[in-house]
Amino acid sequence: MLIAIQVLAMLATLLALLGLAGFLVFAERRVLALLQNRLGPNRLGPFGVGQALADALKLLAKEDFVPRFANSWLYRGAPVLVAASALAGFAVLPLAPGISWAGTWNIGLLLLLALSSLHVYGVFLGGWSSNNKFALYGAIRAVAQLISYELPLGLALLALVLLAGSLSLQGLGQAGSGLPLIVYQPLGFLVFAIAGVAETQRLPFDLAEAESELVAGYHTEYGGMRFGFFFLGEYLGLVLIAALIALLYLGAWSGPFLPGCCWMLLKTALVILVFFWMRASLPRPRYDQLLHWGWNALLPLAILNLLLTALAAAWLGTP
Repeated sequence: MLIAIQVLAMLATLLALLGLAGFLVFAERRVLALLQNRLGPNRLGPFGVGQALADALKLLAKEDFVPRFANSWLYRGAPVLVAASALAGFAVLPLAPGISWAGTWNIGLLLLLALSSLHVYGVFLGGWSSNNKFALYGAIRAVAQLISYELPLGLALLALVLLAGSLSLQGLGQAGSGLPLIVYQPLGFLVFAIAGVAETQRLPFDLAEAESELVAGYHTEYGGMRFGFFFLGEYLGLVLIAALIALLYLGAWSGPFLPGCCWMLLKTALVILVFFWMRASLPRPRYDQLLHWGWNALLPLAILNLLLTALAAAWLGTP
């Protein structure tokens, strides 16, 4: 009986995440329209909410087509790998003390970093298996970008591990329950936030999908629900990075009057809103500028932050 309840709860969580991705498409369109003085979707359903549902039905109804020149097995598997790596990350993400599928697993942070590496493989295999030069260029761009920004992201997280003395996401969340860790790690927060946006490949870092020069990037040859899986992975990755920022730097579930899970969700929603704001406001850099910032600016700042944190931890005697 207990196993059946757990399976049903997991299915409910999966459906909630899939529905959340669809809702974020609608929410992003409305927020961008507000910030850019446009109307946005407003015809189909109340406030245009039916537009996201119509887009989902369109993807489901399209023909499942595999190009003759593509490597069929890798072509089919790449989008599933991207979506599955994003979904699996939520298994170790706590909403409140004790509310997590993985419980108090001591290596949750390492698992998240490993899953982000699987995302890289999915993106590259999608571009390479399509046997299309524009898709391959987009995949190469994506892999170079993800590798460049994974290093500063990991170093920023390592500084937090030095402060909290734990690789558990529950432990890291508890470490910021008094005073948010952004107070101790302002530079680390800046590095993590920028690298996180680059990891999700969203504007202004969506150069792997630049339509002006690469048609549609690494998923040029994809349509229907195979394209939908890439789309799903992008939005779930956005939610995951926003939740990690809320958990690690903004005090996680700490806050007055409301339950802890409500504060966690509110902080995550606030970070997602900031990501939407960035998409509406910032221009896209050139690709060489993107890599230059990653290696010559963000990585040295991440190393400096780690050294300062290690010196402070040794001086204060923290674990």
